[in-house]
Amino acid sequence: MKLRSATTHRETENTHAPTQRKTRRGAAVSLTATRQLVFELLHKYPSGAKAYDLLNDLRALKPNASPPTVYRALDFLVANGLARKIHCISMFIVCHNDEGKQSIPKLLLVCPHCAGMRAIEDNQVLAPLINALIAQGYRPDHQGLEIGAVCPSCDKSLFSAR
Repeated sequence: MKLRSATTHRETENTHAPTQRKTRRGAAVSLTATRQLVFELLHKYPSGAKAYDLLNDLRALKPNASPPTVYRALDFLVANGLARKIHCISMFIVCHNDEGKQSIPKLLLVCPHCAGMRAIEDNQVLAPLINALIAQGYRPDHQGLEIGAVCPSCDKSLFSAR
């Protein structure tokens, strides 16, 4: 009588070849099955997603998914330039490579009321701001700059509520 060895979930998950993705810098990076799923789920949210939204979506595909699973995948995607964390509202957005349509903006205005975002790519605005940071001994990180600012829609509704 032949005995079959039990295959663990981790072994079956890793039998699929990792998916190759190009980073914003043009380097190829391998995504495990879980990282690929999180990356694909993040694409469903063009305005960004919270980690727990992604966890709920991932649990529909992998019921045993846990918060560390999503956070590790997101950390990897951010570290490799495939996603960006918007710190002031704790959301993540997809970043496409140079061949894609979306890129990481240098300056991002983020409304704390509605989480709406607007990118500013104007060097006449960015250059003095970055120079001022450098003059103070600071260095902008690779993610760019975020400024919390009330958007025009929220400003109207807040102003009319007064």
